[in-house]
Amino acid sequence: MKDEFLFCPLGGSGEIGMNMNLFGYGQPGDHKWIMVDIGVTFADDTIPGIDLIYPDPGFIKERKENLLGIILTHAHEDHIGAVAHLWPSLGCKIYATPFTAVLIKEKFKEKHIDITKDLQIVELNGKVNLGPFEIEYITLTHSILEPNGLKIQTPAGVVLHTGDWKVDPNPLIGDEINSKRLIEIGNEGVLAMICDSTNVFSAGRSGSELDVRKNMLNIMTRLKKRIIITSFASNVARMESAFYCAEKTGRQISLVGRSMHRIYKAARQCGYLKNTIDPIDPREAKNISREKIVYLCTGSQGEPMGAMMRISNYSHPDVFIEKDDAVIFSSKIIPGNEKKLYKLHNQLVKDGIEVISEESEFIHVSGHPNREDLKDMYNWVKPKCVIPVHGEHRHMIEHINFAKEMQVPYPVQVENGDIVKLAPGDYPEVYDKAPSGRLYLDGNVSVEENSQSIKDRKNLGTNGYLEITILITPKGNIHKNPIITFKGLPIYETDEFIFELEEEIEKTTRTFKLGNNSQKYNLIDALKTVSRKFAKEKTGKRPFTNINLVNI
Repeated sequence: MKDEFLFCPLGGSGEIGMNMNLFGYGQPGDHKWIMVDIGVTFADDTIPGIDLIYPDPGFIKERKENLLGIILTHAHEDHIGAVAHLWPSLGCKIYATPFTAVLIKEKFKEKHIDITKDLQIVELNGKVNLGPFEIEYITLTHSILEPNGLKIQTPAGVVLHTGDWKVDPNPLIGDEINSKRLIEIGNEGVLAMICDSTNVFSAGRSGSELDVRKNMLNIMTRLKKRIIITSFASNVARMESAFYCAEKTGRQISLVGRSMHRIYKAARQCGYLKNTIDPIDPREAKNISREKIVYLCTGSQGEPMGAMMRISNYSHPDVFIEKDDAVIFSSKIIPGNEKKLYKLHNQLVKDGIEVISEESEFIHVSGHPNREDLKDMYNWVKPKCVIPVHGEHRHMIEHINFAKEMQVPYPVQVENGDIVKLAPGDYPEVYDKAPSGRLYLDGNVSVEENSQSIKDRKNLGTNGYLEITILITPKGNIHKNPIITFKGLPIYETDEFIFELEEEIEKTTRTFKLGNNSQKYNLIDALKTVSRKFAKEKTGKRPFTNINLVNI
């Protein structure tokens, strides 16, 4: 029986974010595996108390003795954000280029885990051999330092996993895309390409960081007062542009926000940003006149605790903004963030502050490939099969259509959990399904999507909370009045509500003798039903209800 070469996405196929991909090789039932990326996505307001969501790695956890390593393509959170949360249950080696490795170490440091022994640093365009997998890192361009595609070679053939990329002829920081090596790999023969689908609907090219820099300099030259630029901290090329434009316009620059400082420090540690002016502390920046300072800050998506939001509502301790100042939003509006961002824009404009965003000026380019960029990659690599990932279903289906236009013989549509047999066979196809799903980081505990803690919080958020404590004498009688507390119920006549509820409780308790535990549980159930029914009649809400029976 021939060895199988398999591909299985556990996250990032059918959504943008939380990328996790598996490649398997070996005899059926005894495959060796590698994992490519281990990312998160961010929760929205519909899931109270949850910030991070990541793929459920249960399928590979059950096979962890055959998991040879986690290969990281680059340092964006949707590709590395879950590593410190999930690695302890996987326990394998982690492979990353220097900049990504610095940020990985920080993540494990926060968790008080020493990852030094298990983190292997790979040089740019370097190679890693893991059992049947020979992995070569290929330098690409993207909106972060050191983005890599992966050539994954097995005895059954070669796969190119692109990771996130674009074609930027002038990336400003880091190397240009290694198209020479991609052409060589294409000429050698590529069984399948696993490819980024984010911008498949966008015509033309995704644009260059150099063009953004030129335009940013023009804008900053005309601005006369304080300038605040907000951007994704991870975009070091954009950070360098802010430093460059500050110097050219005779201004000092100050970094605001933890992420901004962390990325700056990591970039410097890896030998980048060496020829820029030094940033000054925001506390010192307060003493510099408005026309001589630029702040580069986090919070470009209107995050409630981001530096930009705190500056706009005048709660930031070090950065003050006033009429005639300008804020440059040098970033894309991520779908889903429109409401809070427009609220932030409106607040700034109302206060007499100029707002410059991608809607009005050319101050952002995407880090993902538009259609012309995709054409380049297809022409270089010439794959027999394309498997679109890193997109919602609409992106991936459009990418399948694009692959057909590019005359790729075997485009394969997948979603999370699909197992694709790349070889052997006449052509790659989905032939099995692995369990897949999402885990939520609830506080510092991983919980499943349908966890009781999340259901309870949703209930609390919608219906409020009612708590009743009843004191029971040694003879099993109810002692005095129950203690009633509630939160989140629309009640104005509190005394009347409590008095009438006490009557309902008393009526119910009269029918019970509390001589044994089963009677107590029956009473608790009866009181819950009565109390919620009463609250529904009075308020229209069925509150989350807790009954305490206390023996005295």
